[in-house]
Amino acid sequence: MKYVIVLGDGMADYPIEKISNMTPLEYADTPVMDRLSAESEVGLVNTVPCGMAPGSDTANLSVIGYDPRKYYSGRSPLEALSIGVDMKSTDVALRCNIVTLSEEEDNYEDRKILDHSSGEISTEDAAVLLDAVRKELETDIYKFYVGTSYRHLLIWDKGTVVPLTPPHDVLTRVIGEYLPEDESLREMMKKSYDILENHPINIERKKKGLNPANSIWFWGAGTKPALSSFEEKTGKKGVMISAVDLLKGIAVGAGLKNIEVEGANGGLNTNYYGKAMAAVQALCDDGYDFAYIHVEAPDEMGHQGNLEHKIQAIENIDKYIVDTIVSEFEKRNEALRLLILPDHLTPIAIRTHVGEPVPYMLYDSTDKKLNPYLYNERDAKASGIYVAEGFEMIDRLFEK
Repeated sequence: MKYVIVLGDGMADYPIEKISNMTPLEYADTPVMDRLSAESEVGLVNTVPCGMAPGSDTANLSVIGYDPRKYYSGRSPLEALSIGVDMKSTDVALRCNIVTLSEEEDNYEDRKILDHSSGEISTEDAAVLLDAVRKELETDIYKFYVGTSYRHLLIWDKGTVVPLTPPHDVLTRVIGEYLPEDESLREMMKKSYDILENHPINIERKKKGLNPANSIWFWGAGTKPALSSFEEKTGKKGVMISAVDLLKGIAVGAGLKNIEVEGANGGLNTNYYGKAMAAVQALCDDGYDFAYIHVEAPDEMGHQGNLEHKIQAIENIDKYIVDTIVSEFEKRNEALRLLILPDHLTPIAIRTHVGEPVPYMLYDSTDKKLNPYLYNERDAKASGIYVAEGFEMIDRLFEK
């Protein structure tokens, strides 16, 4: 038996009047998931413990089998693992987004945050911009590290875990009241705008009608993490397939193998098929037991408030990932248990994360069930099946 999790980041949503009060998951054309759901267990699972922030960090830790209340030490330290930063116990890691702020205001504090991802800026362009920031702002205390796309890292020597606001939580709002209370962090953000506003890359971006990447934004502070080995914990040898540093960092901490897929970029046009085939090869040819396929696109589209593209991302997951995996296993006559779910909701209406229970579908090619429910939020609730602790889903997948 082989085991796969397909995690559609932020895939769940609320009913939307524009699409007949359906959610994007209900409205999307997903024939493969519809077919599988008739033979699967469909229900709701609570992936974010009560009192914890509904981030992809806590929720994905939960889905992969780690109780966030025990293992979570902050989002950025997990990303530091992915980048290869060897954190000291006294270090604090902070996520350093490159964001788009409005430019017409005179004072930094009066600007609005327009885009948390600077139009999903390329890693190549972002690295040049971060290098410009580094030359002006880096010291022995504050060190910058390049990540992926708009997602980068600051390591603060002998730092403090201070409260910081995720940029995607305050889109379109005036930023003044959401800036760090710590004076050094706040001043670095303000100075970064002066460094980046008229950088040649941003001048070109504006000429092309793209969002300028004109400020850094700190959030997600945390200390060095300590995850236990996934293989020792579960008895399964696994791989992680993701374009996002957070998930790669969880994999490093848990001892999962990170598989790089050409064209996997965390955006709408990621290499869905390549991700699926990488999982098939790892499981069927390379001797691994478990694959975690993470797809960032639905979450990004939710943050952008782009309904059409969120629906497209869900349809791409169905067509190019779920169909590919199931078809390849059927061709090879290999037994498969497949868990499909989001980590959290990223509703189009509010463009940020929500920590409500999410729908899941658990399919077993050797034990097909007779199930009247489709895979969506409404039917998952109607099924009456509810898993209160998200970290227990991994045992459900592994039949423990």
